[in-house]
Amino acid sequence: MSGHVRARVETALARIAAAQPALQAFQHVAADRALARADILDRADAPPGPLHGLPLAIKDNIVARGIPTTAGSRILEGYQSPYDAAVVERLEAAGAVIVGTTRCDEFAMGSSTDNCAYGPAHNPWDLTRTPGGSSGGSAAAVAASLVPIALGSDTGGSIRQPASLCGVVGVKPTYGRVSRYGLMAFASSLDQIGPFARTTREAAAVLEVISGHDARDSTSAQQPVPVFVNALTGDVRNVRIGVPRHLITGDVDENVRAAFDAALSVAQSLGAEVRDVELPNADRGIAVYYLIATAEASANLARYDGVRYGHRATGVTSLADLYERSRHDGFGAEVKRRIMLGTYVLSAGYYDAYYLKAQQMRTLIARDFARAFETVDVVALPTSPCAAFPLGERVDNPLQMYLADVYTVGANLAGLPGVSVPCGFTIEGLPIGLQFIARPWDEATMLRTADAYEQATAWGERAPATR
Repeated sequence: MSGHVRARVETALARIAAAQPALQAFQHVAADRALARADILDRADAPPGPLHGLPLAIKDNIVARGIPTTAGSRILEGYQSPYDAAVVERLEAAGAVIVGTTRCDEFAMGSSTDNCAYGPAHNPWDLTRTPGGSSGGSAAAVAASLVPIALGSDTGGSIRQPASLCGVVGVKPTYGRVSRYGLMAFASSLDQIGPFARTTREAAAVLEVISGHDARDSTSAQQPVPVFVNALTGDVRNVRIGVPRHLITGDVDENVRAAFDAALSVAQSLGAEVRDVELPNADRGIAVYYLIATAEASANLARYDGVRYGHRATGVTSLADLYERSRHDGFGAEVKRRIMLGTYVLSAGYYDAYYLKAQQMRTLIARDFARAFETVDVVALPTSPCAAFPLGERVDNPLQMYLADVYTVGANLAGLPGVSVPCGFTIEGLPIGLQFIARPWDEATMLRTADAYEQATAWGERAPATR
Protein backbone atom coordinates (compact mmCIF):
# COMPACT_ATOMS: atom_id res chain seq x y z
CA MET A 1 0.00 0.00 0.00
CA SER A 2 1.44 3.35 -1.07
CA GLY A 3 2.67 5.42 1.88
CA HIS A 4 2.23 2.59 4.39
CA VAL A 5 5.84 2.59 5.60
CA ARG A 6 6.01 6.38 5.76
CA ALA A 7 2.88 6.47 7.92
CA ARG A 8 4.33 3.89 10.28
CA VAL A 9 7.62 5.79 10.57
CA GLU A 10 5.81 9.10 11.09
CA THR A 11 3.85 7.53 13.95
CA ALA A 12 7.08 6.33 15.59
CA LEU A 13 8.69 9.76 15.17
CA ALA A 14 5.65 11.44 16.74
CA ARG A 15 5.82 9.08 19.72
CA ILE A 16 9.52 9.76 20.16
CA ALA A 17 8.99 13.52 20.01
CA ALA A 18 6.23 13.36 22.62
CA ALA A 19 8.18 11.15 25.03
CA GLN A 20 11.69 12.56 24.61
CA PRO A 21 11.43 15.51 27.04
CA ALA A 22 10.62 13.19 29.95
CA LEU A 23 12.23 9.91 28.90
CA GLN A 24 15.44 11.10 27.18
CA ALA A 25 15.75 7.67 25.56
CA PHE A 26 17.17 9.00 22.28
CA GLN A 27 20.48 10.66 21.64
CA HIS A 28 19.78 11.62 18.02
CA VAL A 29 16.53 11.32 16.06
CA ALA A 30 17.28 10.82 12.36
CA ALA A 31 13.87 11.91 11.08
CA ASP A 32 14.92 13.03 7.59
CA ARG A 33 16.96 9.90 6.97
CA ALA A 34 14.15 7.67 8.26
CA LEU A 35 11.46 9.31 6.14
CA ALA A 36 13.63 9.17 3.03
CA ARG A 37 14.21 5.49 3.67
CA ALA A 38 10.46 4.96 4.19
CA ASP A 39 9.68 6.60 0.84
CA ILE A 40 12.18 4.32 -0.90
CA LEU A 41 10.52 1.27 0.63
CA ASP A 42 7.05 2.50 -0.33
CA ARG A 43 8.15 2.91 -3.95
CA ALA A 44 10.08 -0.36 -4.20
CA ASP A 45 8.82 -3.08 -6.53
CA ALA A 46 10.90 -5.82 -4.86
CA PRO A 47 9.24 -8.26 -2.43
CA PRO A 48 9.28 -6.89 1.13
CA GLY A 49 11.98 -8.13 3.52
CA PRO A 50 11.25 -9.82 6.85
CA LEU A 51 11.44 -6.48 8.71
CA HIS A 52 9.69 -4.41 6.04
CA GLY A 53 8.89 -0.93 7.34
CA LEU A 54 9.87 -1.70 10.94
CA PRO A 55 10.97 1.48 12.80
CA LEU A 56 14.08 0.59 14.75
CA ALA A 57 16.62 2.34 16.98
CA ILE A 58 20.31 1.61 17.49
CA LYS A 59 22.53 2.32 20.46
CA ASP A 60 24.71 5.41 20.21
CA ASN A 61 27.86 3.31 19.82
CA ILE A 62 26.74 1.60 16.57
CA VAL A 63 27.57 3.67 13.50
CA ALA A 64 25.26 4.48 10.59
CA ARG A 65 26.16 6.69 7.66
CA GLY A 66 24.75 10.18 8.10
CA ILE A 67 23.73 9.77 11.76
CA PRO A 68 25.86 11.39 14.50
CA THR A 69 27.39 8.74 16.75
CA THR A 70 28.97 9.83 20.02
CA ALA A 71 29.09 6.70 22.22
CA GLY A 72 27.71 9.01 24.91
CA SER A 73 31.01 10.93 25.01
CA ARG A 74 32.01 14.55 24.50
CA ILE A 75 35.14 13.37 22.74
CA LEU A 76 33.00 12.30 19.77
CA GLU A 77 30.51 15.16 19.84
CA GLY A 78 29.35 15.82 16.28
CA TYR A 79 31.09 12.78 14.77
CA GLN A 80 29.38 11.19 11.77
CA SER A 81 30.53 7.87 10.37
CA PRO A 82 31.28 7.54 6.64
CA TYR A 83 30.02 3.93 6.66
CA ASP A 84 27.31 1.68 8.09
CA ALA A 85 27.85 -0.96 10.75
CA ALA A 86 27.32 -4.53 9.55
CA VAL A 87 24.13 -4.81 11.62
CA VAL A 88 22.76 -1.62 10.05
CA GLU A 89 23.44 -3.01 6.57
CA ARG A 90 21.61 -6.22 7.41
CA LEU A 91 18.67 -4.52 9.10
CA GLU A 92 18.13 -2.17 6.18
CA ALA A 93 18.51 -5.00 3.68
CA ALA A 94 15.67 -6.72 5.57
CA GLY A 95 13.50 -3.62 5.23
CA ALA A 96 13.95 -1.96 8.64
CA VAL A 97 14.05 1.83 9.05
CA ILE A 98 16.58 3.33 11.48
CA VAL A 99 14.88 6.23 13.25
CA GLY A 100 17.74 7.26 15.53
CA THR A 101 20.32 6.43 18.18
CA THR A 102 19.67 5.85 21.86
CA ARG A 103 21.33 7.11 25.04
CA CYS A 104 24.04 4.99 26.62
CA ASP A 105 26.74 5.22 29.24
CA GLU A 106 29.91 6.74 27.82
CA PHE A 107 31.64 4.12 25.64
CA ALA A 108 29.21 1.59 27.18
CA MET A 109 30.92 1.89 30.56
CA GLY A 110 28.17 1.79 33.15
CA SER A 111 25.01 0.13 34.40
CA SER A 112 22.62 3.09 34.64
CA THR A 113 23.24 5.65 31.80
CA ASP A 114 24.34 8.06 34.57
CA ASN A 115 27.71 8.13 32.80
CA CYS A 116 26.31 9.53 29.54
CA ALA A 117 27.90 12.92 28.88
CA TYR A 118 24.56 14.23 27.54
CA GLY A 119 22.46 13.17 30.53
CA PRO A 120 20.83 9.88 31.54
CA ALA A 121 17.85 8.13 30.04
CA HIS A 122 14.90 7.52 32.38
CA ASN A 123 12.98 4.38 33.17
CA PRO A 124 9.42 4.53 31.76
CA TRP A 125 8.09 2.64 34.81
CA ASP A 126 9.38 5.38 37.13
CA LEU A 127 11.07 8.43 35.63
CA THR A 128 13.17 8.98 38.76
CA ARG A 129 14.87 5.60 38.29
CA THR A 130 17.50 4.23 35.97
CA PRO A 131 16.58 2.20 32.88
CA GLY A 132 19.81 0.26 33.45
CA GLY A 133 22.91 0.41 31.33
CA SER A 134 24.81 0.75 29.37
CA SER A 135 22.08 0.27 26.72
CA GLY A 136 19.46 1.99 28.87
CA GLY A 137 18.09 4.22 26.13
CA SER A 138 17.34 1.27 23.86
CA ALA A 139 15.58 -0.62 26.66
CA ALA A 140 13.54 2.43 27.64
CA ALA A 141 12.53 3.13 24.03
CA VAL A 142 11.16 -0.39 23.58
CA ALA A 143 9.48 -0.47 27.01
CA ALA A 144 7.69 2.81 26.23
CA SER A 145 6.69 1.53 22.75
CA LEU A 146 8.53 4.33 20.97
CA VAL A 147 9.95 1.64 18.68
CA PRO A 148 9.19 -2.08 18.59
CA ILE A 149 12.87 -3.06 18.31
CA ALA A 150 16.18 -1.50 19.36
CA LEU A 151 19.75 -2.72 19.28
CA GLY A 152 22.20 -2.56 22.16
CA SER A 153 25.65 -3.88 22.93
CA ASP A 154 26.50 -6.23 25.79
CA THR A 155 30.01 -6.29 27.26
CA GLY A 156 29.17 -7.39 30.79
CA GLY A 157 25.38 -7.34 30.82
CA SER A 158 24.53 -4.11 29.02
CA ILE A 159 21.60 -5.63 27.10
CA ARG A 160 20.24 -8.07 29.65
CA GLN A 161 20.41 -5.81 32.74
CA PRO A 162 18.49 -2.87 31.21
CA ALA A 163 16.02 -5.34 29.66
CA SER A 164 15.37 -6.62 33.17
CA LEU A 165 14.99 -3.15 34.69
CA CYS A 166 12.65 -1.99 31.90
CA GLY A 167 10.53 -5.14 31.63
CA VAL A 168 11.42 -6.13 28.06
CA VAL A 169 13.29 -8.97 26.34
CA GLY A 170 17.02 -8.55 25.71
CA VAL A 171 19.32 -11.00 23.91
CA LYS A 172 23.09 -11.27 24.04
CA PRO A 173 24.19 -13.73 21.32
CA THR A 174 27.16 -16.07 21.39
CA TYR A 175 30.44 -14.21 20.91
CA GLY A 176 31.09 -14.25 17.17
CA ARG A 177 27.45 -14.76 16.15
CA VAL A 178 26.90 -11.08 15.21
CA SER A 179 29.49 -8.92 13.49
CA ARG A 180 31.08 -6.16 15.58
CA TYR A 181 32.05 -4.20 12.45
CA GLY A 182 30.86 -0.67 13.12
CA LEU A 183 30.53 -1.10 16.89
CA MET A 184 32.72 1.34 18.81
CA ALA A 185 34.91 -0.97 20.84
CA PHE A 186 34.94 -1.05 24.63
CA ALA A 187 36.41 -4.51 25.37
CA SER A 188 36.87 -6.38 22.12
CA SER A 189 36.89 -9.91 23.53
CA LEU A 190 33.60 -9.30 25.36
CA ASP A 191 31.47 -6.92 23.23
CA GLN A 192 28.44 -8.26 21.36
CA ILE A 193 25.47 -6.61 19.64
CA GLY A 194 21.94 -7.87 20.28
CA PRO A 195 18.25 -6.87 20.16
CA PHE A 196 15.66 -5.56 22.60
CA ALA A 197 12.01 -6.40 21.90
CA ARG A 198 8.63 -6.74 23.58
CA THR A 199 8.60 -10.52 23.00
CA THR A 200 11.08 -13.33 22.57
CA ARG A 201 9.63 -14.10 19.13
CA GLU A 202 10.32 -10.58 17.89
CA ALA A 203 13.84 -10.64 19.33
CA ALA A 204 14.50 -14.02 17.69
CA ALA A 205 13.42 -12.71 14.28
CA VAL A 206 15.76 -9.72 14.52
CA LEU A 207 18.63 -11.83 15.85
CA GLU A 208 18.37 -14.04 12.77
CA VAL A 209 18.61 -11.00 10.49
CA ILE A 210 21.73 -9.53 12.12
CA SER A 211 23.56 -12.85 12.59
CA GLY A 212 26.07 -14.44 10.25
CA HIS A 213 29.71 -14.36 9.21
CA ASP A 214 31.31 -11.06 8.25
CA ALA A 215 34.84 -11.04 6.86
CA ARG A 216 35.38 -7.50 8.13
CA ASP A 217 35.25 -8.74 11.75
CA SER A 218 38.07 -11.16 12.52
CA THR A 219 36.11 -12.59 15.46
CA SER A 220 33.01 -13.29 13.36
CA ALA A 221 32.38 -17.04 13.23
CA GLN A 222 31.46 -19.10 10.20
CA GLN A 223 28.50 -20.71 11.92
CA PRO A 224 25.18 -21.48 10.21
CA VAL A 225 22.34 -19.22 11.31
CA PRO A 226 19.22 -21.15 12.31
CA VAL A 227 15.70 -19.91 11.73
CA PHE A 228 15.36 -19.03 15.39
CA VAL A 229 11.60 -18.53 15.37
CA ASN A 230 11.16 -22.15 14.25
CA ALA A 231 12.60 -23.22 17.60
CA LEU A 232 9.85 -21.42 19.52
CA THR A 233 7.55 -24.41 19.87
CA GLY A 234 6.37 -23.69 23.40
CA ASP A 235 7.48 -27.19 24.40
CA VAL A 236 10.18 -27.40 27.08
CA ARG A 237 9.46 -30.92 28.31
CA ASN A 238 12.95 -32.09 27.35
CA VAL A 239 14.79 -29.00 28.62
CA ARG A 240 17.02 -29.33 31.67
CA ILE A 241 17.43 -26.07 33.58
CA GLY A 242 20.43 -25.71 35.87
CA VAL A 243 20.29 -23.39 38.86
CA PRO A 244 23.51 -22.32 40.65
CA ARG A 245 21.77 -21.65 43.94
CA HIS A 246 25.04 -20.97 45.74
CA LEU A 247 25.30 -17.70 43.77
CA ILE A 248 21.89 -16.40 44.85
CA THR A 249 23.03 -14.94 48.15
CA GLY A 250 21.60 -12.59 50.74
CA ASP A 251 22.57 -9.61 48.57
CA VAL A 252 19.67 -10.38 46.22
CA ASP A 253 16.54 -8.29 46.76
CA GLU A 254 13.71 -10.31 48.31
CA ASN A 255 11.35 -9.37 45.47
CA VAL A 256 13.86 -10.65 42.91
CA ARG A 257 14.42 -13.89 44.80
CA ALA A 258 10.68 -14.56 45.09
CA ALA A 259 10.08 -13.82 41.40
CA PHE A 260 12.98 -16.08 40.41
CA ASP A 261 11.73 -18.99 42.53
CA ALA A 262 8.23 -18.55 41.13
CA ALA A 263 9.60 -18.56 37.58
CA LEU A 264 11.37 -21.87 38.21
CA SER A 265 8.09 -23.32 39.44
CA VAL A 266 6.40 -22.22 36.22
CA ALA A 267 9.15 -23.87 34.19
CA GLN A 268 8.66 -27.10 36.12
CA SER A 269 4.91 -26.96 35.55
CA LEU A 270 5.63 -26.79 31.82
CA GLY A 271 7.60 -30.03 32.02
CA ALA A 272 11.14 -28.69 32.25
CA GLU A 273 13.50 -30.39 34.68
CA VAL A 274 15.09 -28.04 37.22
CA ARG A 275 18.27 -29.23 38.90
CA ASP A 276 21.11 -27.67 40.87
CA VAL A 277 24.47 -27.01 39.22
CA GLU A 278 27.77 -25.71 40.50
CA LEU A 279 29.70 -22.81 39.02
CA PRO A 280 32.51 -22.74 41.58
CA ASN A 281 34.44 -19.81 40.12
CA ALA A 282 31.52 -17.63 39.08
CA ASP A 283 31.67 -15.51 42.22
CA ARG A 284 35.03 -14.18 40.97
CA GLY A 285 33.44 -12.99 37.74
CA ILE A 286 33.13 -9.32 38.67
CA ALA A 287 36.81 -9.05 39.67
CA VAL A 288 37.92 -10.89 36.53
CA TYR A 289 35.66 -8.81 34.30
CA TYR A 290 36.84 -5.46 35.65
CA LEU A 291 40.48 -6.42 35.10
CA ILE A 292 40.07 -7.72 31.55
CA ALA A 293 37.52 -5.15 30.40
CA THR A 294 39.51 -2.18 31.70
CA ALA A 295 42.72 -3.50 30.15
CA GLU A 296 41.04 -3.81 26.75
CA ALA A 297 39.38 -0.42 27.16
CA SER A 298 42.74 1.17 27.88
CA ALA A 299 44.06 -0.14 24.56
CA ASN A 300 40.90 0.57 22.53
CA LEU A 301 40.40 4.12 23.73
CA ALA A 302 43.98 5.12 22.93
CA ARG A 303 42.71 5.94 19.41
CA TYR A 304 40.84 8.98 20.76
CA ASP A 305 43.83 11.30 20.91
CA GLY A 306 42.61 14.56 19.36
CA VAL A 307 44.58 13.96 16.16
CA ARG A 308 42.47 11.98 13.70
CA TYR A 309 38.84 12.58 14.70
CA GLY A 310 36.72 13.65 17.62
CA HIS A 311 37.35 16.47 20.06
CA ARG A 312 40.62 18.35 19.55
CA ALA A 313 41.87 20.79 22.19
CA THR A 314 42.95 24.23 21.01
CA GLY A 315 45.84 26.44 22.12
CA VAL A 316 48.11 23.47 22.82
CA THR A 317 51.88 23.83 23.03
CA SER A 318 53.01 20.31 22.11
CA LEU A 319 51.80 16.93 20.90
CA ALA A 320 51.81 15.61 24.48
CA ASP A 321 49.76 18.64 25.53
CA LEU A 322 47.29 17.95 22.70
CA TYR A 323 46.83 14.34 23.85
CA GLU A 324 46.44 15.28 27.51
CA ARG A 325 44.04 18.18 27.08
CA SER A 326 41.88 16.54 24.41
CA ARG A 327 41.41 13.43 26.51
CA HIS A 328 40.98 15.43 29.73
CA ASP A 329 38.19 17.50 28.19
CA GLY A 330 36.60 14.73 26.14
CA PHE A 331 36.42 11.78 28.53
CA GLY A 332 34.17 11.56 31.58
CA ALA A 333 35.16 10.41 35.06
CA GLU A 334 34.18 6.74 34.68
CA VAL A 335 36.01 6.36 31.36
CA LYS A 336 39.12 7.95 32.86
CA ARG A 337 38.84 5.62 35.86
CA ARG A 338 38.70 2.53 33.66
CA ILE A 339 41.53 3.69 31.39
CA MET A 340 43.75 4.22 34.43
CA LEU A 341 42.82 0.84 35.91
CA GLY A 342 43.45 -0.89 32.60
CA THR A 343 46.78 0.85 32.03
CA TYR A 344 47.84 -0.12 35.54
CA VAL A 345 47.04 -3.83 35.18
CA LEU A 346 48.90 -3.97 31.85
CA SER A 347 52.00 -2.21 33.14
CA ALA A 348 55.33 -3.88 33.79
CA GLY A 349 55.40 -5.61 37.14
CA TYR A 350 51.63 -5.88 37.41
CA TYR A 351 50.68 -7.72 34.20
CA ASP A 352 51.38 -11.18 35.63
CA ALA A 353 49.89 -10.36 39.02
CA TYR A 354 46.58 -9.06 37.70
CA TYR A 355 45.85 -9.34 33.97
CA LEU A 356 47.39 -12.77 33.41
CA LYS A 357 45.69 -14.21 36.50
CA ALA A 358 42.38 -12.72 35.37
CA GLN A 359 42.73 -14.45 32.01
CA GLN A 360 43.50 -17.73 33.75
CA MET A 361 40.44 -17.34 35.95
CA ARG A 362 38.38 -16.52 32.86
CA THR A 363 39.34 -19.92 31.47
CA LEU A 364 38.21 -21.59 34.68
CA ILE A 365 34.86 -19.78 34.58
CA ALA A 366 34.33 -20.94 30.98
CA ARG A 367 35.22 -24.51 32.00
CA ASP A 368 32.70 -24.36 34.85
CA PHE A 369 29.94 -23.48 32.39
CA ALA A 370 31.07 -26.21 29.98
CA ARG A 371 30.95 -28.74 32.80
CA ALA A 372 27.47 -27.59 33.82
CA PHE A 373 26.26 -27.97 30.24
CA GLU A 374 27.20 -31.63 30.32
CA THR A 375 24.12 -32.19 32.50
CA VAL A 376 21.81 -29.24 31.71
CA ASP A 377 20.67 -27.35 28.60
CA VAL A 378 20.39 -23.86 30.05
CA VAL A 379 21.47 -22.13 33.25
CA ALA A 380 18.93 -19.89 34.99
CA LEU A 381 19.80 -16.89 37.14
CA PRO A 382 18.21 -13.61 38.12
CA THR A 383 19.25 -11.05 35.52
CA SER A 384 19.93 -8.37 38.13
CA PRO A 385 20.15 -8.66 41.92
CA CYS A 386 17.75 -5.71 42.23
CA ALA A 387 15.13 -3.76 40.33
CA ALA A 388 15.68 -0.26 38.95
CA PHE A 389 17.44 1.99 41.47
CA PRO A 390 17.18 5.81 41.60
CA LEU A 391 19.18 7.74 39.03
CA GLY A 392 22.38 9.11 40.53
CA GLU A 393 22.23 6.82 43.57
CA ARG A 394 25.40 4.87 42.71
CA VAL A 395 27.43 7.49 40.85
CA ASP A 396 29.70 8.09 43.83
CA ASN A 397 30.00 4.39 44.65
CA PRO A 398 31.52 2.67 41.59
CA LEU A 399 31.84 -0.70 43.33
CA GLN A 400 28.14 -0.80 44.11
CA MET A 401 27.43 0.11 40.48
CA TYR A 402 29.73 -2.67 39.24
CA LEU A 403 27.88 -5.26 41.34
CA ALA A 404 24.75 -4.65 39.22
CA ASP A 405 26.42 -6.97 36.67
CA VAL A 406 27.14 -9.80 39.08
CA TYR A 407 24.84 -12.29 37.29
CA THR A 408 25.54 -11.21 33.72
CA VAL A 409 29.35 -10.97 33.35
CA GLY A 410 29.83 -14.75 33.34
CA ALA A 411 28.18 -15.18 29.93
CA ASN A 412 30.47 -12.53 28.44
CA LEU A 413 33.62 -14.00 29.97
CA ALA A 414 32.71 -17.44 28.59
CA GLY A 415 31.38 -16.14 25.25
CA LEU A 416 27.92 -17.65 25.87
CA PRO A 417 24.47 -16.51 24.71
CA GLY A 418 22.06 -15.09 27.28
CA VAL A 419 18.53 -13.72 27.33
CA SER A 420 16.51 -11.77 29.88
CA VAL A 421 12.70 -12.02 29.96
CA PRO A 422 10.25 -10.32 32.35
CA CYS A 423 9.33 -12.54 35.31
CA GLY A 424 7.53 -10.29 37.77
CA PHE A 425 7.35 -6.97 39.57
CA THR A 426 8.44 -5.59 42.90
CA ILE A 427 5.91 -4.29 45.41
CA GLU A 428 6.72 -0.81 44.01
CA GLY A 429 5.66 -1.98 40.55
CA LEU A 430 9.15 -2.20 39.02
CA PRO A 431 10.00 -4.99 36.54
CA ILE A 432 12.15 -8.01 37.39
CA GLY A 433 14.03 -10.13 34.85
CA LEU A 434 14.79 -13.84 34.50
CA GLN A 435 17.97 -14.85 32.68
CA PHE A 436 18.74 -18.00 30.69
CA ILE A 437 22.30 -18.79 29.53
CA ALA A 438 23.00 -21.54 27.00
CA ARG A 439 25.84 -23.40 25.31
CA PRO A 440 27.78 -21.61 22.55
CA TRP A 441 25.71 -21.35 19.35
CA ASP A 442 22.61 -22.79 21.05
CA GLU A 443 20.51 -19.64 21.08
CA ALA A 444 17.66 -21.79 19.75
CA THR A 445 17.25 -23.78 23.00
CA MET A 446 17.72 -20.65 25.09
CA LEU A 447 15.07 -18.74 23.13
CA ARG A 448 12.70 -21.71 23.15
CA THR A 449 12.90 -21.85 26.94
CA ALA A 450 12.40 -18.08 27.30
CA ASP A 451 9.48 -18.09 24.86
CA ALA A 452 7.73 -20.99 26.59
CA TYR A 453 8.01 -19.24 29.94
CA GLU A 454 6.79 -16.00 28.37
CA GLN A 455 3.75 -17.71 26.84
CA ALA A 456 2.84 -19.28 30.19
CA THR A 457 2.90 -15.93 31.99
CA ALA A 458 1.61 -12.43 31.31
CA TRP A 459 4.42 -10.30 32.74
CA GLY A 460 5.45 -8.90 29.37
CA GLU A 461 1.91 -7.72 28.66
CA ARG A 462 1.96 -5.13 31.43
CA ALA A 463 2.84 -1.65 30.26
CA PRO A 464 4.27 1.42 32.00
CA ALA A 465 1.99 4.42 32.30
CA THR A 466 4.34 6.37 30.02
CA ARG A 467 3.72 4.02 27.08
